[in-house]
Amino acid sequence: MPSKSSNVGRTSWIFYAYQFLISIIVLFLLYQTAFKNDRIAYVDSSKVLNEFKGSEKAKKDFQTKAKAWQANIDTMTNEVKASIGNYEKTLAGMSAKEQSMAKELIRSKQKQMSDYQQAIQDNARQEDAKLTQTVVTQINSFLTRYGKKHNYKMILIANQSGTIAYAREGLDITDEVVKELNDEYTEGSK
Repeated sequence: MPSKSSNVGRTSWIFYAYQFLISIIVLFLLYQTAFKNDRIAYVDSSKVLNEFKGSEKAKKDFQTKAKAWQANIDTMTNEVKASIGNYEKTLAGMSAKEQSMAKELIRSKQKQMSDYQQAIQDNARQEDAKLTQTVVTQINSFLTRYGKKHNYKMILIANQSGTIAYAREGLDITDEVVKELNDEYTEGSK
């Protein structure tokens, strides 16, 4: 007849075996729920920026403004050149006071032109930054919606500086993102 202590030893061994088995099952289930459905992908930021229709429109809008600014600069440049030409033609017949006033007028126009060019350059930088930020905000907002819709845990951004050195084939979702982004943009523009 088995002793009581051997039954107790066997019972505790079975108890520990069950605990170990339950622990393994719990760990397996945690792994399945926590890691199996994790989807990670990346997009090529330069490709998204270059192929996004909203980006193309922002570039066209900026170019339209830049052409108007350049036309104003060209007009001012022509005025300065005309003033210099007129001054050179009439220099011989001018008194010293008239020459001084004409030189001052030319300097004033040159300064106005220089100040205007500087203001235009500053304005162009600000406008470019504003348009770029608007486009980037649209893309980031879309990527958030896209990631939630397609159950991604993370969408990384790849750029020219090489933030992603290697990625397994199939993780680049740039083409799908660009297509859906443009579809959404086109529908929103209607």
